[in-house]
Amino acid sequence: MSDAEPLWLREAEVAELLALDEAIDVLEQGLRVEGHGGARGMAKTHVELPGGGGLHALGASNITERFAGTKTWAHTAGGATPLLVIWSSETGALAAVIEAFALGQMRTGAMTGVATRWLARPDADELAQIGTGKQALTQVAAVAAARRLRRVRVYSPTPAHRAGLVERLRGAALGFDVLDCASLDEALEGASLVTVATRARAPIVAARQLAAGAHVNAIGAITPERAEVAQDVFPRCARIAVDVLQAARELSAELIAYDGWPRVQLLAELVAREERRPEGADLTLFKAMGSGVADLALGLEVVARARRAGAGRPITPPERVRVRLRSKES
Repeated sequence: MSDAEPLWLREAEVAELLALDEAIDVLEQGLRVEGHGGARGMAKTHVELPGGGGLHALGASNITERFAGTKTWAHTAGGATPLLVIWSSETGALAAVIEAFALGQMRTGAMTGVATRWLARPDADELAQIGTGKQALTQVAAVAAARRLRRVRVYSPTPAHRAGLVERLRGAALGFDVLDCASLDEALEGASLVTVATRARAPIVAARQLAAGAHVNAIGAITPERAEVAQDVFPRCARIAVDVLQAARELSAELIAYDGWPRVQLLAELVAREERRPEGADLTLFKAMGSGVADLALGLEVVARARRAGAGRPITPPERVRVRLRSKES
């Protein structure tokens, strides 16, 4: 692929080339490569923008495939336009530019799918989806790809938001019942799977609300001013896993406050070692921070599929030119 013409891939092409359930398998293999030392992530970085937004970047090097990539975007009140740029790590040649909003949603959902596959009980069949924002639909679909769900309970403090997600889930016909829950306790009671994807600034899920044997995916609080999971949850966890350990150490207010780092494990290493949920575990928890390794793994798969399908728009490779030392007017 490194000798081929670089491609520009549009959002619609990404969505056509790769489905969420396929992305889970691709990402699992990417994490296995990372766990064996074949891929390395770049620390996520950002700078604040006027109005409360931020310019963000994260990336990775896939040593095995010999490619490197960075995803960057400006998060603003008006939206964002993320792009994933991939280069050959042997020659530095541009391989692809991918419009990465759909790719990012798939990456976030697929990471939850992999975590659920490895950490949830095999018979877990009822999901409490806490939060109804832009990630909610793919989060539910990813858990449904990892476990055969019987029912999904939806909770948001805003009734209209709950109703909207319930309608979308029923319309997606994913094969399970959907329940609109008026309270957080109603959603969590007895649930064997819990996904929390909110913008909460203080913990909303406490140990008393979680059923024995449950698995929790905590994906919403990825900056220090946010938190979703109370401190009393962590002592009950037989396994705590994260996608990026450095980011969790620096940005996860929940895990920083818990300060139980010897117990926190990298999901990629669990996959590489084939370590699934411990027998008889009370709780397990996965904390997502956002992984450049995951973005690159899915990006490389999308590019490979695009080349096979003849999709994407070829880009003229950049050519070096000499710098003008003086303006034309001088």
